[in-house]
Amino acid sequence: MTPLADATRRLAQVSDTPRLDAELLLACALGIERDRLLLDPPAAVPPTFEQLLARRLAGEPIAYLVGRRAFWTIELAVTPDVLIPRPDSETLLDAAVAHFHGSEGPRRILDLGTGSGALLLAALDKWRQATGLGIDRSAAALAVAAANAQMIAPGRADLRLGNWADGIAEHFDLILCNPPYVATAAALGPGVAEYEPHDALFAGPDGLDALRALAPQVPRLLEPGGLAAIEIGYDQADRAAALFNAGGLSVSLARDLAGRPRALLLTPAKIVNIY
Repeated sequence: MTPLADATRRLAQVSDTPRLDAELLLACALGIERDRLLLDPPAAVPPTFEQLLARRLAGEPIAYLVGRRAFWTIELAVTPDVLIPRPDSETLLDAAVAHFHGSEGPRRILDLGTGSGALLLAALDKWRQATGLGIDRSAAALAVAAANAQMIAPGRADLRLGNWADGIAEHFDLILCNPPYVATAAALGPGVAEYEPHDALFAGPDGLDALRALAPQVPRLLEPGGLAAIEIGYDQADRAAALFNAGGLSVSLARDLAGRPRALLLTPAKIVNIY
């Protein structure tokens, strides 16, 4: 049995994608891209492969082990200082593309709780004429976002330490936010609570503390015709919508690829409609 096949067999006990994980770990250990590994399999594997494999078998997320994660149209550096970007969050970008369809797109973008910069930088990659502002209260997370911005959108992303939108007086065409929305006592998938930053996950007993803080701030930040897309938990739609609806925003709902409620879509409106 080859080392790659053996690793795949062992990883099957902790991963739904054991072969992919094994290939990514071996490519990382060798310092090459996965496609090169597939085209030219190595004759021997370095000792670091077994070390990475042991950490994955212990539950450490693959993204932290290899130090990067694909998201939307970009690839991001990630560390344990930031939440791992997930496909569900791409729902916000799909909604933004639909909202600005037929126009030149947003000129100014705000990402609250930017983390790795995933949402902001994916939007800046889509709309090359835009500039953006990313806010996070973690200096370590902002360092990760800054490195990603330098690679993906150099000179177009301003990153600042802050608490949500406190002190921001500017208006934005597009506001993106993936806040913490997990209830404190909620059960999470393997490796999430153990390895990912709790400040980016948990938001009080009902998971709505961050949304309560955001709801009064969003209306004053949106340009006429703008959109705010806020990620939520699959069971929070009604309660989260009520928070933002109370601020005079029109609220609709976006669902992820599995059909679950995933984001509130907020627009300025005098007449308020809850989805």
